[in-house]
Amino acid sequence: MYVILKIIVSAVVIGIVTEVSRRLPAYGGIIAALPLVSLLSIIWLYVQGEETTTLSKFALGVLWGFPATAVMLIIVYIALQNAVHLFISIGLGVSGWLVFLLIQDLVLKHLLQ
Repeated sequence: MYVILKIIVSAVVIGIVTEVSRRLPAYGGIIAALPLVSLLSIIWLYVQGEETTTLSKFALGVLWGFPATAVMLIIVYIALQNAVHLFISIGLGVSGWLVFLLIQDLVLKHLLQ
């Protein structure tokens, strides 16, 4: 039951964001930047009975991924501004995201030693 509810609510959120984005791209981007997926995920985990320590670790993981996500979006933006095809732009952005996460992990491990 929860799976179907999660799918429906998530689809509605995505649908609303894309419809707003079609009409008002800047506002659609702002709405998309809201931590809707993170908050929905935390709510679903809570409803399913996960411990607060799990929710806390999830929130930290989202926070840990935020800088890399910002880098990914900057790369996609720059690529699209330079007329790079959408899927290539996304591929470059995801590649940059992965590289940034690896570098971030290496730097943190180096600092903690």
